[in-house]
Amino acid sequence: MPACTIQLLSLSCPIPKFLNTLKNQTSLRPLTISRVIRWIILPTSISTSELVARNIHWDLLLIFPSTTSIPENLSKHIAHQFSLQAGVPSRLLQNFPQKNHDLLHPSLSSIPVLTGSLDKPLVSSSSQDLSLSSELLAWITSFSQSGGAPGKGAVSMLNLLAFRPGKKEEYLKYGAEFSKSIGSKRGGDAKIVGSVIHDREEEGEGWDEIALAHYPSILHFADMLGSEDYQEVNRKFRVPSLRDTCILCTSEVGLDDDDREMANL
Repeated sequence: MPACTIQLLSLSCPIPKFLNTLKNQTSLRPLTISRVIRWIILPTSISTSELVARNIHWDLLLIFPSTTSIPENLSKHIAHQFSLQAGVPSRLLQNFPQKNHDLLHPSLSSIPVLTGSLDKPLVSSSSQDLSLSSELLAWITSFSQSGGAPGKGAVSMLNLLAFRPGKKEEYLKYGAEFSKSIGSKRGGDAKIVGSVIHDREEEGEGWDEIALAHYPSILHFADMLGSEDYQEVNRKFRVPSLRDTCILCTSEVGLDDDDREMANL
């Protein structure tokens, strides 16, 4: 099972400058490069000091197909960094660039229509259990209308997961339902999933898995969260199985994006 490296970066330079250096002055080629948009769920007990306690503004999420370290000509532009390594099944990485391109640049006819749950969504007071809170719904509505290309295009949700003892099988039932119906019918695709690689002394203390989930748009994500079919499965399998989790909403970019697209980062 290949080991991938997940790098979350807060930069001391503009994003286009960093990506220019990555492209032209290194041989590194990430599987995915994403601009961080916002937290959907905050961690409550794991990695809180590294991820949220210092009010860090995260800029980029990079996922590399190896145990990659950041070279000095890039690290000098990094103010803060959070990284994990995870074993990802080979079948998910096989032909990944083409599969990911097809997800990010679909034909209009292949994008699922919204199911209508947002006409009368289930709304809660908090999104910490992956419900659709009134605050999150208001932000999604605004972002989809005035967020430019990222607000109308695909989003990638980074999930960090820590399971309660003996509860991983319950989470797998949630994953099966996501793939079979509640996620897939809205274009949801868990395109990268991996088990976090720990030092022996870290066993049982940190994150257990990472997942990068694709949605055709932020509205498809909201359509899922605000639906009865999703929340029934979420509350039955996902919520009781997790001792901690966090979700970060990102928008993927490419090293070969043109200068006008780069200028908007």
